[in-house]
Amino acid sequence: MTKSAEPELPAQADYELLAQFRLALRRFSAFSAAAAQAAGLPPQQHQALLAIKGSPDGQAMTIGLLAEQLFVAPHTATELAGRLARAGLVTHTADPDDRRRQTLALTAEAEAMLARLSAVHLAEIREMAPRLIATLQSLSTSAPRKP
Repeated sequence: MTKSAEPELPAQADYELLAQFRLALRRFSAFSAAAAQAAGLPPQQHQALLAIKGSPDGQAMTIGLLAEQLFVAPHTATELAGRLARAGLVTHTADPDDRRRQTLALTAEAEAMLARLSAVHLAEIREMAPRLIATLQSLSTSAPRKP
């Protein structure tokens, strides 16, 4: 029986970098939630619209795929898609290959709303990118210590 190697311990600088990285993610998440709310959308609905729009070309967005993209249960994705449909932001269509599946598409109203929100998000990301990239580069090059 072989003894597994001891895990490498982070240095103080690693903790500081991890804290900086987490703070940057939390700041962006808070910014995104506030921007969605200001546009009249709950953050989860904004995330759903983005997932639908961001689906690779040729890949239809289904409830199951939406659930995977948002890390929610399928029934939660079904309820979310229903709320979006009632708000006039998405349409449901039976999949021609499997009529049990519903595909989701954005309405023109959702497309316009998402375009405005995405422009604001991209501007925020571009502003925070240099600091985030520097933090990630520092994390990727830091040397862990042995216990």
